[in-house]
Amino acid sequence: MVDPLAEVVTLLQPVATFSKVVGGAGRWRVRRSEAGQPFYCVILDGSCRLVANGREPIILQADDFVLIPEVYDFTMSSLEPPGPDDLDTLPVALPGGGFGIGEQGAPADVQLLVGHCAFGSPDAAMLVSLLPELVHIRGERRLATLVKLVREESREQRPARDVVLAHLLEVLFIEALRSTGTAASPGLVRGLTDARLALALRQMHGSPDKAWTVAQLAKAAALSRSAFFERFSSAVGVAPMEYLLSWRMALAKKLLRRKEGGVAQVAERVGYSSASAFSVAFTRHVGQPPTRYAQEQRAMQGS
Repeated sequence: MVDPLAEVVTLLQPVATFSKVVGGAGRWRVRRSEAGQPFYCVILDGSCRLVANGREPIILQADDFVLIPEVYDFTMSSLEPPGPDDLDTLPVALPGGGFGIGEQGAPADVQLLVGHCAFGSPDAAMLVSLLPELVHIRGERRLATLVKLVREESREQRPARDVVLAHLLEVLFIEALRSTGTAASPGLVRGLTDARLALALRQMHGSPDKAWTVAQLAKAAALSRSAFFERFSSAVGVAPMEYLLSWRMALAKKLLRRKEGGVAQVAERVGYSSASAFSVAFTRHVGQPPTRYAQEQRAMQGS
């Protein structure tokens, strides 16, 4: 049985960029502006406050895990943050490793591991749009353990380090996303928590070459056409055929990058009866014909 969530995370190609352990004491506040990077945080001990991407504040406790697939701005602070006119706190590197914020020399009230990773996929923007805007998991020690493994592996220059990190990050992302359940914002994860919609999503991912219609997908979900359309659009955030098109184009780009057949073969594998129909759809969606896309990808790989 095809697992759509695993497919999306695998296509994203998450790569660890950095992680650090931070201890906070007293009243402190750190603010950052980011360029849409994936951000994660695990609270190792104590509590703190997080505001991200303009959302409501979240109080984080020990063993909490937060994943934001695209973070643009965030503020982390002590439970009682400094006043609005007070300066933000700058992290200070500690002799034994890690960073301290707030009152230097005072016992830490909170200890956390924060990190960024990058998505290696050229289709990251489309794939990220299928994920929840923010994942907050409480009391899942499996996630805390996985993040600690990522931290340890990133610090050690062991054989096959990059391969291990890539697999650990894939497991970390899947574990976090599947733990979020019905609380997820519209996207693939929320769609998969609906047993009826999950049947249709697995059909689309399992047989992208089939000439699906909304009526056929509704039948697979054991719903009427109108009920399926409304339920899918609400849970996933896009209409069924729009989702299917995006997924087919992501697969087509992967096949073209990996040189797995010419345009006609790729067209057939992603559900188009002719190379010309596929080329029109690909050009409209990607912004350039598939032949040119394949040529540019080959040139980039050769450089």
